Amino acid sequence: MSAADVRDAAHRENFPVASRLLPRAYRRDLMAVYGFARYVDDVGDEGDPAERPALLDEVEADLGRLYSGGSPRLPAVRALGPLVAGRGVPRTPFLHLVEANRRDQTVRRYDTFAQLLGYCELSANPVGRIVLHVFGVATPERARLSDRICSALQVIEHCQDVGEDHARGRVYLPGEDLRRFGCREADLDAPRTSPRLRRAVALQARRAATLLDEGMPLLETLSGFARTAVAGYVAGGRAALAALERGRHDVLGGAVRARRRAVLSEWVRVLKEVNGDGSRRDS
Repeated sequence: MSAADVRDAAHRENFPVASRLLPRAYRRDLMAVYGFARYVDDVGDEGDPAERPALLDEVEADLGRLYSGGSPRLPAVRALGPLVAGRGVPRTPFLHLVEANRRDQTVRRYDTFAQLLGYCELSANPVGRIVLHVFGVATPERARLSDRICSALQVIEHCQDVGEDHARGRVYLPGEDLRRFGCREADLDAPRTSPRLRRAVALQARRAATLLDEGMPLLETLSGFARTAVAGYVAGGRAALAALERGRHDVLGGAVRARRRAVLSEWVRVLKEVNGDGSRRDS
């Protein structure tokens, strides 16, 4: 994936990956993280299924080269060099992203929401933990709150991508919820979203909203550019949830995405919510 491809993909995300409101060094590091995550996802989704495990092994080996002071072979790993050297980001979150894509090769469905959150611990939460290191604000409590936000964003994406995921042979909506609402396999690749499936999607959206709310106290512990960036992620999630609701959770009838203007408006709203009337501002 070229740098231009990474930028194009970032513009399609629900949240601002590396806003121009941030200094250039932060934008560079955040785009490197995003580019790595996208590359690993592409390896796990687009490559020859027979070759994917070996390709993921090569990504892990290249991370080993990076962290041992060697020269990575993959551009997506090489781009992490300044981030690793300058920010002290540990290797484990990157390895978890690789492991999430290994799991995708063998685990195609999740029966409970708790199991899905277990997957998010590998596929989404590591990104938030890396972001905390980018801004030099990583602590165990902040990581716990960040996990709630990142899991919410992942669940929202699963809601939006029901059709695309099913075409790849994967179903991220919990099986017990699909059964609860009487969803059939045919509901997952129909031209439009059945009322049964809409109810299942709406339930996941409500759960994601709760996770976002549970992660909001993270913003109160941050200031400056860190607060601005994380507020943008929360805003993107909220705007995406609003778009899902406006679309009556018809995730198969067309792309249900928030417009950039809606994300920006929500971003301002989130920052005002955290700052309030001054009582919740940083001391």
